[in-house]
Amino acid sequence: MAEHRRSQPARLLVLGAGAAQLGLLEAAAARDLNVIAVDRDPLAPGFAFATERALISSEDEQAVERLARARSVDGLISPGADWPVGIAARVAEHLGVPHPIDGATAVLATTKTRQRERFGAAGVLQPQTFSVTDPDVPFPCVVKAPDRQGQRGLTLVHERSGLAAAVEAATAESRGGGALVEELIDGPELTVNAVSMNGVFSALTVTDRLLADPPAFGVALAHSWPSAHETEGVIEAARAAVEALGITNGTTYTQLRLGSDGRAYVVEVAARLGGGHDAELCNAALGVDLNDLAISFALGDPCDDLSQAERAGGACVLFLVAPEGVLREVAEVEEAGEMDGVEWVRIYRQPGWEFGPLRRGADRAGAILATGADREDALARARRAAETVRFLVDATPA
Repeated sequence: MAEHRRSQPARLLVLGAGAAQLGLLEAAAARDLNVIAVDRDPLAPGFAFATERALISSEDEQAVERLARARSVDGLISPGADWPVGIAARVAEHLGVPHPIDGATAVLATTKTRQRERFGAAGVLQPQTFSVTDPDVPFPCVVKAPDRQGQRGLTLVHERSGLAAAVEAATAESRGGGALVEELIDGPELTVNAVSMNGVFSALTVTDRLLADPPAFGVALAHSWPSAHETEGVIEAARAAVEALGITNGTTYTQLRLGSDGRAYVVEVAARLGGGHDAELCNAALGVDLNDLAISFALGDPCDDLSQAERAGGACVLFLVAPEGVLREVAEVEEAGEMDGVEWVRIYRQPGWEFGPLRRGADRAGAILATGADREDALARARRAAETVRFLVDATPA
């Protein structure tokens, strides 16, 4: 790697300025940094914390590299989004600046098919995969795009008659044009947020992903801590998966499902911070500032302090959803933020945003982070705050 001379203050290029990047951008703004954020959305909420903003897609690798060179950045980071993880790693290599993973590792971290191959070679327990023409495909099964995150291109297929359409949808969403067919592990979904330092894996929070009830005030309790399940096997499965991908430094976000046999099946590993305010939850729960650690990794600063001081008995992040229509106003936000146990309420969308019926990640209206004496107390506090926030919308013209 070529020697890189750091400018003063250091310049950090953050790929993305949406809801998933808010926590890291806020943490970066609190440091003595020149924060350059890129996003194709001129109304991206994270721009409020950036020193400079660039209206380009975080997935436009050539444009990102041109910007990084022109601004002589000291580090790049992609928090909360998968595909730009590889862009950040490759551009960092080209520029000779520090980065926690190299380009080859980033390929494994951003392509599910490559992960499956590596997990299989390492003996990591994972859902069984099938070719699209395999007569032994079990139903229900899951069909997904191998290089997308979230719900894009993902279908739960209940019978063979729906398989072809699901494969077509996944292929259409895939950057590489393929589809991944795998067995459904129909059990609780857990997430392990961890950090690796010089090959030493340290699990921090193990959270449950729960559906909100009623859905009138939330899409999903994406993270509830501590997990209600036995986590020793979950942590060991995450450790094995991260090590199988060759990730020795940096933050990781591992999704797993518990099977009916009680074992933890690794769904995927991301070499990044979670996009659902996982880092902020970790800080509220354990006093470990994952956002700050991730920034230090991106800049090549020393990262050796993982001292924990449990701050709460329970914590959760609850996403908010608005009714369909064009947003006119969000009311009672300040009142919700002042409620007992509420750490913050974040609203992602500005007036004029049109909410659709799909209720996927792009339609999230905001989120609440709450802590409590235990997980149920934290959940109850988040729900009360969510019921207080009011999204006033105008019906979409027919």
